Amino acid sequence: MIFQQILLDIFLKLNNERTVSSAYHLLRGKRSGQTIQDVGIFSLHAYFSVLPKLSRQRFNEFVGLLVEAGYLQVQETGYYTLTAKGIAQAQQGVPCIFDGWHYRGNEHIFYGRLSLIVQVLSYQSAQIKAFIPIQRDEGIQLFVRQFLMRHQYQSGALQVLLLQEITNNLETLAITEEQRYLLIHRLTGVDLPGFTWQQLAYQAGRTEMDMQLLYVSALHQWLQHISHYPYLADIAQGLRIQMPLTDSASQTAKLFAQGFSLEQIAYKRNLKQSTIEDHFVEMAMNDAAFPIEHFIQQEELMQVQQAILTQRTKKLKVLREVLPHLSYFQLRLALTKGGN
Repeated sequence: MIFQQILLDIFLKLNNERTVSSAYHLLRGKRSGQTIQDVGIFSLHAYFSVLPKLSRQRFNEFVGLLVEAGYLQVQETGYYTLTAKGIAQAQQGVPCIFDGWHYRGNEHIFYGRLSLIVQVLSYQSAQIKAFIPIQRDEGIQLFVRQFLMRHQYQSGALQVLLLQEITNNLETLAITEEQRYLLIHRLTGVDLPGFTWQQLAYQAGRTEMDMQLLYVSALHQWLQHISHYPYLADIAQGLRIQMPLTDSASQTAKLFAQGFSLEQIAYKRNLKQSTIEDHFVEMAMNDAAFPIEHFIQQEELMQVQQAILTQRTKKLKVLREVLPHLSYFQLRLALTKGGN
């Protein structure tokens, strides 16, 4: 099962140093300082917000299955240990690729736009003016109206050109035939209703969740290779997150760019220094050009990396005991940059 492999991969990367809830918050895309920091420390960008609607009950069910299979041991505190069997299974890898960090559910907006455009063009070709739109979201409907008018859809040329782009793009995309089938058969046209997840899962002999994960993975890869196709690129406009910061961290980043120090920003924003430190850690994780040398020297960064290797952990408490001359803030910055 794909979801099982994803969970095992997350638990393997977390190195038994967080609770099982950390994986849940990661998959849901929780915008907390701790979850975002974990993304950077443990290189978990791929899975961030891959399943924003995942219920806690469903998550717990899958964790229970891992325990029953002998892959995982979970303590009452929520902390876990991957067994030798679990580590071996986790090392089998995940059979698909994700980029949750840069899309955070926006891949569904892309497909929503595309599916409605395809539906409109299909009905226009059949000269049917009245139909129930497949997408009810007002933002998607507004975008589609503007897209269609911008590309003069009434001439009939758009349907042909967009079909060519979709066909050519999907043929060259490094995804499986199963994923191509998913992307095409979720679309709706005249007398061709899109397949439900239940239907697709039954056909493939997979769970619905695994089908949805294959679909999300395919969308992430599609969106990464769409720039040379003008109509598809237009449909995807504004969906890739270039600088993924929380709103509060963004405000801190703007002040830092203006030359204010960490302490000055804390005073100016009337926030605790620890909160501003959280923002700086987030900034360091997102910006390869972040001037980390303002806060920790290169030699100290190397000391942190050496301590991680010798202690076989990224736990702040352990690293602080080994490197007492460094603050928790400095350690967090070092861990975050080391995870990039």
